[in-house]
Amino acid sequence: MRRSSFLRFLGTPLLVGNLLLVTATAMAAPPSQDFHQWAATPPMGWNSWDAFGTTVTEAQIKQQTDFMADKLKAHGWQYITVDIQWYQPTAQGHGYEEGAALTMDDFSRLVPAPEKFPSAAGGQGFKPLADYVHSKGLKFGVHMMRGIPRQAVKQNTPLLGTHLRAADIADINSICSWNPDMYGVDMSKPGAQGYYDSLMQQLADWGVDFVKVDDLSRPYQEHQAEIEAIRKAIDKTGRPIVLSTSPGETPLSAGAHVNQHANMWRISDDFWDHWELLLDQFKRLHDWTPYRTAGAWPDADMLPLGIVEFDRPTRFTRDEQITLMTLWSIARSPLIHGGDLTRTDPFTLSLLTNDEVLAVNQHSAHNRQLFRTDDGLIAWVADAADGKGKYLAVFDTRDASAAAAGNRPVPVEMSALGLQGQVQVRDLWSRTPLKPVHGTFNPEVAPHGARLFLLTPTDSSASKP
Repeated sequence: MRRSSFLRFLGTPLLVGNLLLVTATAMAAPPSQDFHQWAATPPMGWNSWDAFGTTVTEAQIKQQTDFMADKLKAHGWQYITVDIQWYQPTAQGHGYEEGAALTMDDFSRLVPAPEKFPSAAGGQGFKPLADYVHSKGLKFGVHMMRGIPRQAVKQNTPLLGTHLRAADIADINSICSWNPDMYGVDMSKPGAQGYYDSLMQQLADWGVDFVKVDDLSRPYQEHQAEIEAIRKAIDKTGRPIVLSTSPGETPLSAGAHVNQHANMWRISDDFWDHWELLLDQFKRLHDWTPYRTAGAWPDADMLPLGIVEFDRPTRFTRDEQITLMTLWSIARSPLIHGGDLTRTDPFTLSLLTNDEVLAVNQHSAHNRQLFRTDDGLIAWVADAADGKGKYLAVFDTRDASAAAAGNRPVPVEMSALGLQGQVQVRDLWSRTPLKPVHGTFNPEVAPHGARLFLLTPTDSSASKP
């Protein structure tokens, strides 16, 4: 799914056939509900990319699943997603192997490599692993690349349910700049929609609940027909599969289209643990506010917390980690953790299990930036679920060199939040009540830090929308 390697596909492909044949007659009726209902709140889960890159195995997925079921499920976390190149048996690191042979069925579709996912052998695909995740009360997701395998086009393998072959629908001029696996699909060609139908039906048959389709968003307009095809194909399966599009930066001009076709979409390139990247997300999340609606969420990307890239701790300081979680929560970005769950330290676990903070992400409304000053003070506000209180997030985004000057206040007028009279204050990160305020609230914030509050008027009638 990533830009880490720009290797070109040069090698001779290998066809591995007879894996999970799905007949066209197995297609189910369309679901009766709008797909937005399948992600009525921002999805919360884990994705294998940050910790394991292209190398994640079935055993590791089960370990992550067990941890989530034991430690995180009670707090709302539910998705376990296998990221890119689960079909490439010799993949290494966060790059892509030049000329690698991909595991593929007889109908031009990639399938899990048994070398990584032993339960996929014999045509089982991801169903046994999905069943394991489901047995823990969680949901299972996979990553896919836009298009059709170049390997399928070179071998000109059949398409399910037709007399057509891969070369009949491939657009060999539509390629991903950072991954060598796929060609685009020319949606004007006969059989193109049927190919996407077969892909999504395969996911449904496996029991997939979440699909992240990569190489869709840049450039968005050139890939719009394939986005629409994927939406149609998912709906046709009858299974509520949450759709995430990637990577960014999805243009704002696509907002009215993407929020009618996807449940979440990336708003930036890959997000890693560097302060400059975190700072950039403030403006992006603000700019995307008009297009955020229930079931359609601008996605600021994964949370690189804990242990990432196989064996290193996050580069973010503790203050920056709190800023990350506060911004993603108040802006209602999906929360997709990327660190190795099995090596979660107590501080990281405290970030992931603070129910009062997670409630802001899951159950607030009218989330918006309140102000941003030239000297780096930022405030966001949202309505609490009870309709009476307000959530307030305040940030100090000064350069870290300002730390010597200490914390500074971020003045917020209660009237700007529609609050009058005396206001009760609760600090959500410390889970403690503070002294009531009247008129102006002046919480102090550390450089690169954040604080998050629930503000409730003493007299509920004093709160205005």
